[in-house]
Amino acid sequence: MRRAPKMARAIPPLLAAALLVGGCSPAVDSAAPERTTDRVQGVAVAAGAGTGSGQPAAAGSARRKSAVDPDRLPAGALYRNPANGRDEVIVEDIANTAVLIGDSQSEPARSWTRLALGRLGYGVVFCGGSGTGFVAANGSRGNYIDALENGDWHLPYGAPPVVVIEGGGNDATRGASDVEITEHAERLIEAVEERYPEADVVMIGTLARGVQAGGGRRTEVDSLLGSVAKEYGLSFVSVGDWLTRYGLADHLADDRHLNEQGNEVAADLLEERLADLGLI
Repeated sequence: MRRAPKMARAIPPLLAAALLVGGCSPAVDSAAPERTTDRVQGVAVAAGAGTGSGQPAAAGSARRKSAVDPDRLPAGALYRNPANGRDEVIVEDIANTAVLIGDSQSEPARSWTRLALGRLGYGVVFCGGSGTGFVAANGSRGNYIDALENGDWHLPYGAPPVVVIEGGGNDATRGASDVEITEHAERLIEAVEERYPEADVVMIGTLARGVQAGGGRRTEVDSLLGSVAKEYGLSFVSVGDWLTRYGLADHLADDRHLNEQGNEVAADLLEERLADLGLI
């Protein structure tokens, strides 16, 4: 059942501290047609006074003399958001950036999810990692919500227009229950909506074969995530039968990941679905 979103708590600015970080990524490869980011610079974390909204203060507003202006930080730097106390990544063109939270289906630079978002004109900041999911962790990074709360990866600073949440495959493989997946998905959705109240949040389910073709638990998790998305009023792209419905099973690199051609075909399908949702 949907819980009421937590009220944002303003946290006093913290002192700058030097970190070497990884995860969500700010540096854009200008030569690539799909703008995607994968690395965070090893820089000092800049603590700001801020306005409590998570956004740069309006021109002429009062700032503490020691505060760092996030507008002056380079892309890839970390900024400690005074509205939530979290370190967030500076992204050069946040107004045209999509945040993609996902697993190994989305992590590769030429994955079908990244390709689709790039074709719609978005730069992509990826958060997540191979082997992770709503419940699943990979040893170095926690599951989606734990990784966000513990700083295993960092959301971008500012107000991206789109957040896409993809996953469920590792949860299916490792036997996570419906209750566990639902509870963790709800926590993640609430955290994302609290942080980015103006963003369009879209969920993408679990890539699988159809029910009649041996989709098994992966297809079940896809359906479960669709129910969670509906409860929260989010757009949902079901992919729980795509491997068989669209012949993607002929373009697999292993039993669940697409090869280069498969990623291209799936990206075409996803681009069409996202465009139909008005994400252009």
